Formats: sequence, structure tokens, C-alpha cells
Amino acid sequence: MNFNTALLHGAFGSDSATGATLTPIYQVSAFAHESPEKLEKVFSNKASGFAYTRIGNPTVAAFEKRIASLEHGIGAIACSSGMAAVTMTLLNILQSGDEIIAGAGLFGGTIDLFGDLSEFGIKTNFVNHVTVEEIKPLLNGKTKAIFAELIGNPALDIVDLKSVSQLAHSENIPLIIDSTTATPYLINPLDHGADILVHSTSKYINGGGNSISGIIIDSGSYQWTAERYPSMKDYVKYGKFAFLAKLRNGLWRNVGCCLSPFNAYMNSIGLETLGLRMERLCSNAKALAEFLDGFDGISVNYPTLKSSPYKHLAGELLGGNGGAIVTIRTGSKENAFRLINNLTIPFSATNIGDVRTLVIHPASTIYLHATEQQRINAGVFEDTIRISVGIEDIEDLKADFAQAIVKIREES
Repeated sequence: MNFNTALLHGAFGSDSATGATLTPIYQVSAFAHESPEKLEKVFSNKASGFAYTRIGNPTVAAFEKRIASLEHGIGAIACSSGMAAVTMTLLNILQSGDEIIAGAGLFGGTIDLFGDLSEFGIKTNFVNHVTVEEIKPLLNGKTKAIFAELIGNPALDIVDLKSVSQLAHSENIPLIIDSTTATPYLINPLDHGADILVHSTSKYINGGGNSISGIIIDSGSYQWTAERYPSMKDYVKYGKFAFLAKLRNGLWRNVGCCLSPFNAYMNSIGLETLGLRMERLCSNAKALAEFLDGFDGISVNYPTLKSSPYKHLAGELLGGNGGAIVTIRTGSKENAFRLINNLTIPFSATNIGDVRTLVIHPASTIYLHATEQQRINAGVFEDTIRISVGIEDIEDLKADFAQAIVKIREES
């Protein structure tokens, strides 16, 4: 099946209980069974079924199955947010004394999380760029994970999955990729060497800006051992399902970061138009980036522009697409604020992946607590604006940004 057909029909059928074409919202806390013997088997994973929504729910399970199929994984676990997905992925395998290698240009919330993990004895070594050359000198016996955003947000740097995954695997280290900004429409990172994926499904997968959620997808390709990952000792017997078995039966269910059935349902609805939306979003983003690149005093960052050092990777990995985020620099914080205030179509909001165009001044919001060096690494400066491009008619977006830029000059 091609992409849009697979969204609707791949690993997906009608609801087994009702025949509904989309699994309905099972908005309940608990599920009754005909006997305590059956409930015991469900709780001990010796029989299929659901017992309690914190542990599993049909609506959530249907969403997990669809994403796992779409990303070519062996299974998926949905979480209450993208940050919960990142946290659960790392804590499922790491313990005090372990180290992570990660890109320094990560989303601000992820950088804050790595700071929190340091209080539990888990150290993060940051590299300016997730490349073999920068990663290799930091590798040591304590390195237990390499973490990167496939397309940085908002730096818009792209990871060379082939070379980085080859290095990770040669050192017996799992490569964990946050593919939120790429989406399975542009690439399936598990086919290019990634071991585990995370998505903030609040973004492009949902598409409507109406539900906070995240998901973890396992390739099943990494060979977990109790010697290297002691916390996996009771789960290595599950082979390629070891990571998912440990997570679902341990930390994930115990912490309680489950996705609500309603949000899972909203994500499933949004997922069905992902291909159509991403085609329009990427087209609009490229056109807007090229348009803005022609204005004096405006510096534009977008992966498919000739000026981007990642243009070749956008071609090799992303089919010549650059995603749906554009960042611009306006010369000063004051100019950035003036431009945002002069826009009439975009909303000033912190999300990405909405059907509506959203703009934000990252330095004063999502990177407010970051150090100056962390901001530089993320491509965030006092005059930076991040544009999450929507599906509006591109001529309207161009006209709106053009008039806003003209007003900046008049007001300066």
C-alpha cells in the first residue's frame, strides 16, 4: 500500500465489538470479566483483554497499532505527552551512572528533562551536531544511549541516520530518534538504522492542535542484554519484545502516564489525513522560505534552501522535503516582536504541527530558561522567530508576511 492508503487500511480494520469503521471511544476506567479467574489471567498477561485503562484500553491500543504499522515497528506504547514518551524511553533502560549522548540543539523541554535526569545520576554529554565526528570522542563504557531529533526544532539540522546508526551499532548502543518534526510521511527512521522512535503526537500526527499525547515505537532490532542493561534481566527472555515488555509491565504502567481514550481517538482521526496535510505543509513551508529569503534584513533557515548545510540530507532522507518549520532572523528582538504583532493570519502560540500557521519568539518563551550556549546550539537568538507553517493558501501567507516586514521598516 502507498502512504495514504496505508493510513486508512494498513493494520487496521473495523472495531471487533461493534463493526465501527473507527475504534470508538471506550471512555471507561475499568473492564468487567465473567470470572475472577479470567481477570487474573488478564492481569498476569496470560489472556488477552483489558482490565484498567491505565494499563490498557481498546481505543488507545488501536492507535498504537496503527502507528507501529506506519513506522514499521514491532509495537508501540502511547503516553500522555511527547515529553512523557521521551522520559519513559530513557528511564526504561538507564540507571544511575549511565550516560547519554545527545544533540545540543534539542527542543527546550527535552534539554530541561536531561537536566532533571542528572539529579538521578544520569549524565548527558551534548554534541553541537549529531555526527560521527562529534559523537565518537565522547563514547565510553558508560554510554548507554544516543538521542537525537531527526529534524531539529527549531535549529532544523538533519541527522545523517546511516552514518550515526552504523557508529551506534558498532559500539552496541541503541539509537533513539525523536521524529516528531519529520513524521512517517517524510521518513521511517527505523528503516534507516534507528532502534527506538518517539513522537510528540500532539503535533503533526494529531494535526488539529486538540490533544496532548506522545508515543514510543520499538524496532525490535536492538539486542538487549542483562550484562549491559541490568534492569532488563527479567525481560531479555522476550527477545525482540524485551524493551516493550519491560516498559508496559513496569515503569510506564506504574508511573501512570497513559494516554486518555478520548485523545487517542482524536489522534486516530488526525492520523488519517497526515499524508494530505504534510504534502500541503511542506509545500507551503518551502514556498514561504523561498519567498522570505528574498527580503533584505531577513535571514531564513530552511533545510531545502541552497544556503542550508542540510540540503543534501533533505534530498537523500526526506525526498527533497524540509518539513513544515521555517525560522527567520529579523535583526533584533524588537523587530521580531513587531513582525509578530503585525501579522494578521498566524497565531502567536507555542505549538507546532497545527493546520493553522503559528509563530513564536523562542528566546522569550520555550527557551526562556536555557543558557546562552544552549540557545545558540538550538539556533535560537534574540531576533529569531519560529514559524510552524499551516495549510492556508500560500499567497495569503506571503502577502501577510510581506506587509508585516514592510511595517517593521516603517516603524524602525
